[in-house]
Amino acid sequence: MLTIGQLAAAAGVTVRAVRHYHHVGLLPEPERDASGYRRYGAQAAVDLIRIKTLADAGVPLARIDALLHAPPAEFAAAITDIDAELRRKIDQLEENRTRIAELASGEGLFLPPEVVAVLDRMRGLGVSEQRVRLERDAWILLRPVDPRGVAQRVREKNALLDDPETVRLLLASDEAVHWDPRDPRLDHLIEDLDAWEIAHERDGGPPGNAELTISRIAESSPAWQRIVETLAHRAQRRRTAASEG
Repeated sequence: MLTIGQLAAAAGVTVRAVRHYHHVGLLPEPERDASGYRRYGAQAAVDLIRIKTLADAGVPLARIDALLHAPPAEFAAAITDIDAELRRKIDQLEENRTRIAELASGEGLFLPPEVVAVLDRMRGLGVSEQRVRLERDAWILLRPVDPRGVAQRVREKNALLDDPETVRLLLASDEAVHWDPRDPRLDHLIEDLDAWEIAHERDGGPPGNAELTISRIAESSPAWQRIVETLAHRAQRRRTAASEG
C-alpha cells in the first residue's frame, strides 16, 4: 500500500495534483486507516498514470473520467474526436503565430507594401521615428477613406522625398519638436515652410500643410502646434486675398 506521496512519485505527479484529481472526482479518495493515513493500492497507481497520460496528451479533465470507463471502441472514437479538436486548436495557434509575426513587422499589417516603402524611405533619410509614426497613422486613416487614391499619394510622396528642400524641412521640423514655441528659430522655420507651401500651391501639388504636418501633429509638440496654426492662418489669408482679388 502506498501513501499519497509515494503514489504521486510513482505516477510522476505532485501531491497537489493527486488532491486535485480527488477534488474533481477523477481518482477516488480512500478512507483513512487506523493510523490516520490514506493508503492507495496498485489500481490507484494505474488509474493515476492513465489520468496523467491523458491529461498530458491534452485531453480536458472533464472528458477523462468517461474515457477511463469507456469500452475500447468508444475510447478510440473519443480519442479521434479529441485529436481533431486538438488539430483545430493547433491550426488556430498557427494562425495566431502568423498574425503575431505580421504584428512584429509593424506597418505591414495595416498598410500596403508601397506605403511601407515610403515610411522606410523616410527613416532612411533620417526622419525621426515619432514623425514616421504620425505619417503612418495618416496613411492608416487615408486608406479606408480614399483607397483608390493611395497609389497617387504614394507617387506624390516619393516625388516630395526626391526634393532636397522638402527633406531639409522635414529634418528641420524634427529638430524643432522640443523647442519652446517662442523660440526665435521657429520664426525662421515657419518662413521656410510657408515659402515651401506657396511654391507647391503654385505648382498645383497637394497642400503643403497636408504633406508636412498631418492631422495629429499639433498634439505632439507645442512648437509643432504653433507651426500648424501659423501656416494654416497664412494659407487662409492667401485664399481670402485671392478670392477678393
